[in-house]
Amino acid sequence: MLPISLRPNGRRAVVVGAGNVAARKVEALLAAGYPIFVVAPAISPRLELLVGERKITCARRGYDAADLGDAALAIAATNDRDLNGRVVSDARARRVLVCDASDGARGDFTIPATQRIGSLTINVDSGGAAPGFAARVAREVAQYLGREYGEAVANLGRIRAYVKEHFAAEERGAILEALSEKPVNELAAMNPTTLVCATRRSSLAMIQSRSVAARLAQRGIATTMLEITTHGDAHRDRPIDQLGETNVFVKELERALRDERADYAVHSCKDLPSTLADGISLCAVGAREDPRDAFCSERYPSFEALPPGAVIGTSSPRRREQLAALRPNLRFESIRGNVDTRLRKLAEGDFDAIVLAMAGLKRLGVAARHTIPFPPDVLVPAVGQGALAITIRAADTWLGEIIASVVNDAPTQLCVECERAALRALQAGCSAPIGVHAAREGGIMRVALAVARTGSILRQTAEEPVDTLAQAQALGRRIAQQAA
Repeated sequence: MLPISLRPNGRRAVVVGAGNVAARKVEALLAAGYPIFVVAPAISPRLELLVGERKITCARRGYDAADLGDAALAIAATNDRDLNGRVVSDARARRVLVCDASDGARGDFTIPATQRIGSLTINVDSGGAAPGFAARVAREVAQYLGREYGEAVANLGRIRAYVKEHFAAEERGAILEALSEKPVNELAAMNPTTLVCATRRSSLAMIQSRSVAARLAQRGIATTMLEITTHGDAHRDRPIDQLGETNVFVKELERALRDERADYAVHSCKDLPSTLADGISLCAVGAREDPRDAFCSERYPSFEALPPGAVIGTSSPRRREQLAALRPNLRFESIRGNVDTRLRKLAEGDFDAIVLAMAGLKRLGVAARHTIPFPPDVLVPAVGQGALAITIRAADTWLGEIIASVVNDAPTQLCVECERAALRALQAGCSAPIGVHAAREGGIMRVALAVARTGSILRQTAEEPVDTLAQAQALGRRIAQQAA
């Protein structure tokens, strides 16, 4: 037996018979939304009431095979077994699904006992062996589950519609599965409010923001995207350090928060200033993707294989200064644009090599023919590189707690807070020629720092046990003091 649910879609059901059994079938079909036609020589008072209320139509006469002409379903519910058998035969001849109330095995389907809790329908089917007992079980199950199950189903239906509209098919399964496993009381109490996320318009930024939205969706929280063109995005023809402003990828997103056009913003953590603007709070740091920088070339297999005079494209003073210290015989030229644009310029031969963040390449699923990560102690990454940062209005502590519970990755947060503390101690911005990278294993945090100064690179390392944010920040300040 295969349990399925059928939608009426305007098609009628024909019930042959008008006794108590027929009445129960009619009531079940009415609850499912079927238009119903009853045919029988006499109609019971129970069905007469429905006829009087114009909920069903009927013919007070004997059954004729033509009664099944436009039926989607047929129910044979008379006291005459032979007549029921004829209804089954006629329905089969017309490819109409039929139920024989006198012999469940003879028809195509049976109608289970049904109870509804809001949007939740509970069906109990005994295969026709004990319909009264099936009805009892359905009632008891409904009483046991309670109203919150119906509310949970309604909320799941709302968030499922949102997920289907906003996420690709391959993303939906994990979101909906995680939602379905949440405690029923949480599902029933899900807040229907839709949050707004401020994000840059680039493909990488959208992937990052959608990953946060997907995590929130697993908690039943819907998000719409407010796509913003930042100052840095609008002036891609000039190096970042020549734009005349700091925080060129952040200010417009912060403004959207302050103006209450957005509830939270998702950033590449390396774009954040060491000290956030007044009224803005960093509420969560997402799990870190590969933090390393990558050598990318279509012609040369490695950084070491580049010939003297080869041209490397990078718009980062940090990368340029550290790489120039390693290979002073190379030329460095500015390159702007999103990852795809930079890879296209590389493929067209504008550069012998470029340097990109491994995190962005992995999140986009792209690479050059030769893509080789630099060890983080050779080319020290930017503060927060590879991690996502979620900011909110500082006053919205309730929202910060929700986002942190869903998105924050505690090990990544420790490392990023160490790096950001070092940057603050050095009184430097996110585009300064400074690299700080912290990694933690077995409770021990190791920090590498590289600062470009007058043609040379000052490097420092430190290693200490770290278990708390205060310890991580203190370690960041100490390594910065060593470089001062």
